[in-house]
Amino acid sequence: MRKITDQIYLNDSDFYCTFTLSQGKGGQNVNKVATAAQLRFNIMASSLPQEIKERLLSFLGKRVTSQGDLLIKASSHRTQERNKQDAINRLINLIKCVSKPIKKRKKTRPTKASIEARLNKKKRVGEKKSLRQKME
Repeated sequence: MRKITDQIYLNDSDFYCTFTLSQGKGGQNVNKVATAAQLRFNIMASSLPQEIKERLLSFLGKRVTSQGDLLIKASSHRTQERNKQDAINRLINLIKCVSKPIKKRKKTRPTKASIEARLNKKKRVGEKKSLRQKME
């Protein structure tokens, strides 16, 4: 069980990791050792709260498969364990990002000075354009 926030925990059984050959330039082990980690996380079958699941689905959009799985591929490191840990950390960061409460927008008004400055600028631009017209 992994702690994400004080109220949200992620079971290790909610996701699983497979390993594939890494892409990129050749090297001694590139075609022999499967070091790239592919983490598969089924959002709807997970132990997360329903609100977090819905926000994850809406936040991720096309990154979720038709079965509701989120795929995270990590291949930046040379070992399976580091790539797996990188993929898990990226999943945890996604869940943390979604679990933060959405701030309500406060309505504000422009100041009187900013309104006047905007209108003056519009007037100057209009005068500049009128000077470009042909004289009759």
